Amino acid sequence: MAEITLTFPDQSQRQYEVGSTTLDVAKSIANSLAKKAVAGEVNGTIVDLEQPLKQAGQFRILTSDDPEGLQVLRHTAAFVLGAALKQLHGDVHFGEHQSNEDGFYLDTDRAAGQVAISELPAIKKAMQKVISANQPIERKLVDKTELLAEFKDDPYQTSLLNAIDAVQISVYRLGDYLSFGDHALLKSLAPLKHFELLSVAGAYWQGKSSNPMLQRIYGTAFFKAADLDGDLKRRAEIKERDHRTIGRDLDIFFVDPEVGAGLPYWMPNGATIRRVIERYIIDKEVANGYEHVYTPVLANLNLYKTSGHWDHYREDMFPPMDMGDGEFLELRPMNCPSHIQIYNHHNRSYRELPIRIAELGMMHRYEKSGALSGLQRVREMTLNDGHTFLAQDQIKDEFKSVLKMMMEVYDDFNITDYTFRLSYRDPANTEKYFDDDEMWNSAQAMLKGACDELGLDYYEAEGEAAFYGPKLDVQTKTALGGEETMSTIQLDFMLPEKFDLKYTGADGQEHRPVMMHRGIVGTMERFIAYLMEIYKGAFPTWLAPTQVEIIPVNLDLHTDYAKDIQKQLAAAGVRVKLDLRNEKMGYKIREAQTQKIPYTLVVGDEELKAQTVSVRRYGEKDAADEPIKIFRDSILDDIHNYSRTGSGKVNAEIESKLD
Repeated sequence: MAEITLTFPDQSQRQYEVGSTTLDVAKSIANSLAKKAVAGEVNGTIVDLEQPLKQAGQFRILTSDDPEGLQVLRHTAAFVLGAALKQLHGDVHFGEHQSNEDGFYLDTDRAAGQVAISELPAIKKAMQKVISANQPIERKLVDKTELLAEFKDDPYQTSLLNAIDAVQISVYRLGDYLSFGDHALLKSLAPLKHFELLSVAGAYWQGKSSNPMLQRIYGTAFFKAADLDGDLKRRAEIKERDHRTIGRDLDIFFVDPEVGAGLPYWMPNGATIRRVIERYIIDKEVANGYEHVYTPVLANLNLYKTSGHWDHYREDMFPPMDMGDGEFLELRPMNCPSHIQIYNHHNRSYRELPIRIAELGMMHRYEKSGALSGLQRVREMTLNDGHTFLAQDQIKDEFKSVLKMMMEVYDDFNITDYTFRLSYRDPANTEKYFDDDEMWNSAQAMLKGACDELGLDYYEAEGEAAFYGPKLDVQTKTALGGEETMSTIQLDFMLPEKFDLKYTGADGQEHRPVMMHRGIVGTMERFIAYLMEIYKGAFPTWLAPTQVEIIPVNLDLHTDYAKDIQKQLAAAGVRVKLDLRNEKMGYKIREAQTQKIPYTLVVGDEELKAQTVSVRRYGEKDAADEPIKIFRDSILDDIHNYSRTGSGKVNAEIESKLD
C-alpha cells in the first residue's frame, strides 16, 4: 500500500500508510500521547484526529497544551452552541463562526426575534446537555449540491456554500445538527467542560454595513477550570476599567449615534479633565520654546494634494465639499500642512531656527461605523501636535529635547509601562509610502543614529512609518492589556521639499529645512480614555474634575461653616463642591466614594467648634480631623506635585541620559 513520509518538529521522519489518522500516528509513538492528542497539523493545516492523512510533509500532533489545540476546543464549543440553539429555536439561521485567542463566537438570525442576553443561561444549560450526552461527532465529505439543498432555507449558509470552490465539502454532524467548513473539531465532547457564554452584540453579515444585522453570541472555553476562572476574572477587571463604562458612570462623556457616531460630547466633568490637561501641555510646550497657534479645520483640497495626503491617505479623509465655484474644501486629517503655512508666512533666517510651532489641533478622520469605540476611535479628535523646522545639524539636539519633554510628561502622569519602537517604511509598499529611496534611507539612518547615541532600548518595525518619514513611537501598555502609540517623533525631508520650504543660511544662500513632527500625548480623546482605564476612573487629585466635596452633618447648623470652607478652598484654586441635598450623610459619603472624589470633608458640631474638617480620602475607610489650613496646604501640595505616586525611576534614568 502507498505510504507518506511525515516530518516531525525535531526533523525526524516516519513513514505511514496513506489514510492513517493523527490518532494512529500518536498511538504509534506513545499511548500517553494518544490520550493527550486533540488534533493534528499537516503543512500548516489543522486536521481532526480521525481525518485520513493523504499528504506528506511537516506534521505536528496538537495537545491541550498547544494554542492550536485550544483553538480546536473553541471551534468545537461554537459547533455545540449551534447544535443547542437549533434544539431551542428550530427557525434559527446561522452566519459565520470563529475562534481566536479571546474565545469564540457564532452569528445568528431569527425572524421571530434575536437571541437576548437574558437567554444565555438557558442556552448554556442546553449546551451542557449536549455535552453530557457525548454523542460522537461524525465527519464526512458531502456533495455541494446536496448541502445546498439541505440549507436552501438559510440564506447565510447558502451564501457561504456558494463561495466554496469545491465539489465535495467537509461536514460535521451531531444528531440532526449539521455544520460545514475547514475547522477541525474534537473527537469527543468530553473535554468541553469549562466554557462560558459571555455576551451578545449586533454584527453586520460579513462585516458590511449594507448587509443585514445579525446577533453575535460570544463565548470562551478552556481545557482547565482554573484557566476559565482566571479568564473570567480578567474580563471582569477589563469591564471595570472600560473607559466607556467609566465615562458613563462618572458622567465624563457620551456619544449619541442619533446625533453622530464617533462624535463625543464632553460633559462638565470630562471638560474639566480635558481643560486641565490642555493647560498643562500648553504651559509645558511654551516653556520648551514652542509657539502655540490656531489654524482652520477646513482647507482647500489642493493643500492636501500638495502634501500627499490625498494620494496616500484618501481613504481616511472625508469627501471634499464642493463650494460651487470650482473650490473644494476638505476637513483636515492632519495638522502639518497648516503649520507649514505658518512657517511659510514669513521669510526665515538660520538665526530663527529651530522654529517650534504647536497647536491643540482638531482633525477629522473618515472612520467606518464598525471601527468606532468610545473615545479611542472617533471621527473628530484634537491632537497635541507640534512641528519643528530646523537645520540638519540641529536634529540630534532637538530629538533629545523632545524626548526629554516626553519623559517629564510621563513622570507627571505616572506613566512607566512603555517601549520604544523605531518605525520604518516597507520599501515594497510604494502605494502607502512616498517613493524616494535616498530620502528614506537617509532619514531612517539619521533617526536610528540618534537613538543609538542616546542608548535607547528600542525595537524596529518595518511598515509602521508615516507615509512621509520614519518615526520613533512610544508604545504604551493599556490597562486592558493592549498596546497603543502614545507619543511619536518623526523626521520629514519630504514635506519641506513638496512645499519648497526655505531659510536663508549664514552664507546668504537659500537652504531647505528639515521638519520634525512630534506628539507628546496623542489626541485628547485617546489620551483621556487611556488615563480613565489606567486610573480606573480614580483620577489623581490634580486631574480630578471635583477635588473636594464638603458634606455638612446638619443643613441648618453647619451649612454656613461649610460654605466658608468652600470659599477658602475655591479661592486657592481647588475644585470644590458643596452637597446640600436633603439626604442622609452616610448616603452622601458613599456617593462621593462612588464618584471617586479624592477628598470628602464632613463638618459637624465638633469641626465647627474646633475650626477643623473631618477628612476622608478616596479608598480609605477612616477619616481624620485636620485644621482647615493644614488640609488646604496639604491638598495644594498634592495638586502642585501632580499627585505623584511613583518614583519615576524608569523615566528618570532616560532623562539623565538626555541631560
